[in-house]
Amino acid sequence: MEDVSDITPIKRRHGVPERLEGCHTGLVEGYVIEGHVPADLIDRLLRERPRAVGLVVPGMPLGSPGMESPGQKPEPYQVLLFDRSGKTAVFASR
Repeated sequence: MEDVSDITPIKRRHGVPERLEGCHTGLVEGYVIEGHVPADLIDRLLRERPRAVGLVVPGMPLGSPGMESPGQKPEPYQVLLFDRSGKTAVFASR
């Protein structure tokens, strides 16, 4: 883990399009994990090894990892697979 004051250069270096930026960026075995991506989907990504830059959860949906709120119903959200051109595909829906 590395705390930095400006994560934008890291996002750019690793191919995260501006429109897909989240509040967190992680690097796992050659993939970028952007935003509040569930751990089981990171495991699936590493098992399946698709040709992609990584996974992203746009925004901070209620109920996504780290955004749980007792007594509040989770929002439905999508986890997107994205490539270098910024093209996305739904990897999973929650």
